[in-house]
This record gives sequence, C-alpha cells and structure tokens, in this order.
Amino acid sequence: MSDNKPAKADVQVLKQISTIWLVPIVALVIGIWMLVQFVGSKGPEITLTLKTAEGIEVGKTEIKSLNVKVGVVTEIKLSDDYTYITAKVQMDKDAERMLKEDTRFWVVKPRIGKEGISGLDTLLSGSYIELQPGIKKTEKREFTVLDVPPVAPAEAKGLRLILTHREAGKLSVGDPVLYEGFTVGRVEKVSFDTDTKKANYQLFIFQPYDSLIRSRTKFWLTSGVDLQMSAQGFNLKIGSIESLITGGVSFRVPNGSEEGNLITKQMSLFKLYNNFNMVRERIFDEYIEYVMLFDESVRGLNEGAPIEYRGIRIGTVKKVPLRLPTREEGFSSKQIPVLVRIELGRVYGQNGIDSLDDLKRNLESEFEGGLRGSLKTGNLLTGALFVDTDVYKDEEMPPINKYDDYPLFPTKAGGFAEIQKQISGVLKKFNDLPVKDTLTSLTQTLDTSQKTLLAAEKVAKSLDKLLAQKDTQALPSDMRKSLQEIQTTLNGFGPDAAPYRNLEGALSRFEQVMKELQPVLRQLNEKPNSLVFGDDKVQDPIPAGGRQ
Repeated sequence: MSDNKPAKADVQVLKQISTIWLVPIVALVIGIWMLVQFVGSKGPEITLTLKTAEGIEVGKTEIKSLNVKVGVVTEIKLSDDYTYITAKVQMDKDAERMLKEDTRFWVVKPRIGKEGISGLDTLLSGSYIELQPGIKKTEKREFTVLDVPPVAPAEAKGLRLILTHREAGKLSVGDPVLYEGFTVGRVEKVSFDTDTKKANYQLFIFQPYDSLIRSRTKFWLTSGVDLQMSAQGFNLKIGSIESLITGGVSFRVPNGSEEGNLITKQMSLFKLYNNFNMVRERIFDEYIEYVMLFDESVRGLNEGAPIEYRGIRIGTVKKVPLRLPTREEGFSSKQIPVLVRIELGRVYGQNGIDSLDDLKRNLESEFEGGLRGSLKTGNLLTGALFVDTDVYKDEEMPPINKYDDYPLFPTKAGGFAEIQKQISGVLKKFNDLPVKDTLTSLTQTLDTSQKTLLAAEKVAKSLDKLLAQKDTQALPSDMRKSLQEIQTTLNGFGPDAAPYRNLEGALSRFEQVMKELQPVLRQLNEKPNSLVFGDDKVQDPIPAGGRQ
C-alpha cells in the first residue's frame, strides 16, 4: 500500500506541471506560426539609388504599382562620396515576380512637363515611388530611380531605335518624335558612348507607326524656330507648339529615294542629322574632290557653300581653307586653297554623264575650254560668298594641275577682285602724276597772288589819300557845272528852239521845190534832147470818116 501512494502523488504532480506549461507552449507555437507567416509573406529587400531624397521618408514612402502598395522604404542612407542616396525597400511577397532586369522605378510628385501637369494627388498624400514591372527573365535587386517617368511601359508594342550623333544635348527624354508634324513616338533615354565618343538617343515609336521606319529612313533635329542664313538668303520655318517649346526629331524617306526594307529589329542604329538640309546633302554621296586656289580674300566663304554653274548648283565647298601655308611656303604665295567637291547626283544625266569617271573626263575637257571658278557674293546683308563657275575662252591653263594630291580646279578673279584691281590701277596712275611739281607751281602762284594783293592794297591806300585831298573833293562840283552847260546846249536844239524851227521851214521849202522840179525831171528822163529841140509833139491824124 505504501509503495502505491508515492506513485499516485507523482502522477498528480505531473498533471499539474503539464497544465501550467500548456499556456506558454501554445503561445510559443502561435509565435512560431506568426513568425513563419511573417517570413512567408515578406518579400525581398531591394536597393534603390536616387539623386536626392526629396519627398522620401522612412516607413512612410510607399512603393506602388498601378496605385497598389507593394513595398515601403525602410532606410535612407547617404553614399560614401556624397554624390547619391541609397534607399532600402522592403517589398511584399507578391512583388517579387515584378523585380526583373528591365523593371523601372521613378518618384511620383507634382510635375509640369511636356505632356501636361501630373501627380497633383501627391500634394496631400505625399510622394511615392512608382514601380513598372519588367518582362525579362533575369531577376534584379538593385535599381536606379529615373528622373522622369518612362515614355512607354516595357510591354508596350512598338519599335525602339537608337540615334547616334557626335554631340550630346541635342535631345532630352520625352521630346516628341514627329512624322510630317504628327507625334508618333518619344525620346525615352539619352546616353553617351565613351568608346565611340558619340551620343546615343533611344526612341520609342508607337505601334502602328513603327511600320513607317524603313532602311532608307532619315532622322533630323526639329526645332520650333529654324532660321538659316546662307548665300541664298534667309530661311525661316516654324514647327508645332510642342516642338516650339521643347524641340524634337523628325523622320521620313527623302523624296526621290527608295524606301528600302521594313525595320523590325529592336535597337536598330540610325544617324541623327542637324537639319533636313544635311539629309538632302547625303543624297549626293558620289563626288570628285578638287582644290581651288584663290588670290583674293575668302572671308564669307563657309563650309557647305554652294558651287554653281550659271545659277545651277553642281557641288559644295568642303573645307575653307584646306590647310595653312607651310613654313617653306610662308604667306608669299598669296593663294588660299579651298577644298570643294563636284557631286555626281547634281549633274547626273547631263551630257550623258552617269559615273565619276565620265564626270572627271568631262570636267578636264571643260577646263581646257576655259571653265573657271570664281568667288561671288550670294548675300549682301550677311556677306556670304559662293563659288560661281563659267566658261572664259581666253583663259590659259594653270602651270600645275595638282595640289596636295588633289586635282586642281582652275580659278579666275571674281568681280570684287577685278574692281579692286581697277581701283588699284587708278590709284597707281594718280600716284604717277607730278603732284609734287604741281603743288610747287601752285604754291608759287599763290605767293605771286599774295604779292599782287599787297600791291593792290598799297594802291587802294594811295587812292584813299588822293580822295581825301581838297582839290580832289572839289572835282565833283566842277563836273556838275560842265554837265549843266552841256544840258543847256542840248536844250537849244529842242523842238521849241529857234534853230529847230528855222531848220524845219527850210526843209519845207526844199520839199516844195522838189515837187515843182518833178515834171522837168520826168521830161528829161523820157527825152533827154528836149532841152535842145523842144518838146513839139505831132498830133495823131484824125480819120476823115470820123468827122461830122
């Protein structure tokens, strides 16, 4: 009996102990279960790199995708070199499938951009980080937050292209891609390749406009206002309102060129031109380079200036000058070499020319015939020059036909140079005149004239003294008396004077006598011998039958 009592007591003790430990065991199990649940629901931790932590707060700034929370910022830290910010983000379990190589993040906040105003809701709720899920298979845990929202999502349908240019800063993210003035895409990325030393601009062309991209498509920069001054004058073009504010890039296949094959490959490379004029210039890729030697100033002649034949463009100025004079040549040669090119595409079909060899043979023949290039002013306002070519039959071929391994295009002095020569000739003739002898003779003449004026001054003084004498002053009164006497004498011969009346009576009597003498004079005139023989006239007989 005694042995069974202790055994029962032990059983009771065990029951009491198991009942007491049941609560903590259950709590431990619940804790483990909650921990497993927490760990199972917790997603990966990622690292974001930002330029600034503006608007980002630990524990408050959320990560959203399509306005659904998928994570939260847990830590913000400044980099060791103080150039950027790193943020630790705890992602949800369901967001793990979104974290791919092409996943993109950007901060959503109030923005006024090219496409309008966005992010106004964050004025009250605060900024958050938007996540755009990736579609690639490779997973990633470190990302760089974009400065601006991406142009198109990764799954968007369209075509991505890369434009290359030797200068950066030509385009910005979000700039429009235009086709005949209509926006068909956007610039979504800008980078610079240190190996090729060229800027790369990534474009996204939305579907269905990607069918416009062909192998012969050309891309060029479009600005809101395009003002060009050249030898042809001013050229002003105004684009769309958006391009007026931000600029952009345009594309199409140039007129007269084949379209080529449809481009379907992503990230195909194309060249970016500064303007459409450069695109048109690329059509003339076949050309012959020549050197023109000018004896006159080439100020105003710029690269790209036209070469014309009687107003028809046949080439382009390539480099001004080709090179500076060497130490051996110095500046005594007085000739400026200019590299030009005569383009086959501009003279194609002329005179049966359809190849570079034909073009070269034809030009050599024209040189022999007097074809020469000369500088002409294309714009008086800007002073821009161009090269004009024409045929001068009296011109002789230059003694050399090459310059630095380039064939020589013969030249002739331009209009301004000819005017300068004429002016120089006139000035030379003027310098040859005996100006010194003429001036010496003129000086002597002036001296003689000065002496004559001094003598005249002395005579005038002597005359003043003579007039100041009393005898000289009395002369006017004597002269008046003499004039009165002459007047009195003349009055004696007037109509009322006696001599005049006597003379008038004598004349009357003489007139009477002349009247009386008129019959005598008539008789003498008719019969001079009448004074001797008399003036007996035989009367005509009267007919008998005539009597009564």
